[in-house]
Amino acid sequence: MPPPAHSELDSAPLGLIAGEGELPRLIARNAVAAGRTLVTVALRGCADPALREQSSVFRWHGIVRLGGWIRTLRRAGCREVVMVGRVRKSTMFAGPRWLQYLQYLPDWTSIRLWYFRVRDRRNHSLLGAVADELARNGIEMIDSTRYCPEALATEGTLTAFEPPRSVRDDADFAWPIARQIADLDVGQAVAVKEREIIAVEAIEGTDKLIRRTAELCPQGGWTLVKLAKPNQDMRFDVPTIGPNTIENLKAARAAALVVEAGRTLILEKERTIELANRHRIAILGRANGGGR
Repeated sequence: MPPPAHSELDSAPLGLIAGEGELPRLIARNAVAAGRTLVTVALRGCADPALREQSSVFRWHGIVRLGGWIRTLRRAGCREVVMVGRVRKSTMFAGPRWLQYLQYLPDWTSIRLWYFRVRDRRNHSLLGAVADELARNGIEMIDSTRYCPEALATEGTLTAFEPPRSVRDDADFAWPIARQIADLDVGQAVAVKEREIIAVEAIEGTDKLIRRTAELCPQGGWTLVKLAKPNQDMRFDVPTIGPNTIENLKAARAAALVVEAGRTLILEKERTIELANRHRIAILGRANGGGR
């Protein structure tokens, strides 16, 4: 039997696996506006309960209850799903393994994936295995930006003012380093000043990287470079910034934020750029090749 036509998929319910933050809310609004019926798998302790308002089906599930996600999506007739929003992975490594089991109560599908189907515990491996398990059950994980293309960063200076030349020089220096770190799936961002890498993002996430950089470089004037992996899978873990990023950069006395055009999401885009203008933090969007 051939796969359904694109128009058939567009008329079927859309699944949303929702973590923290604004991005699940944006996807929900835009998908409903596009005529999709929304089925939300809300990750317990992460998702916003207000997503219920856009959803025809809304179910809470644990973050390691993959079998439950699949049952909810299949019963609702979903053939496509978007997975977006933060899950603070660092909390999953807190405490001994027995305590993690008691806290999260993984189901058999998640246990099988964790121990037998992933090569390692990096985001790309874990989320790729989740996508494969969904596909085995007839549910395709789609590009997470399909319903929010307007949020993608564009190329060029996004703020109303140009940064000093030193910012561009630091970005030129840090870009290939950040690319290698992203390719290794270590993190998506580095902090740089005067061609010196101050800090590298790992499991803690960008916000904690910014705070750590503030401690290491209290005089400020540094630049955050954030980009995607060379072969970024746009279905998940797409680099994202927003108003909180700018406020954190302001508190840390940063000079600029450099992101990858076309592969970085800017949440609440107008507000984010307005805040950056107010705080004199330049935002630059650079092309995939890293050119100015």
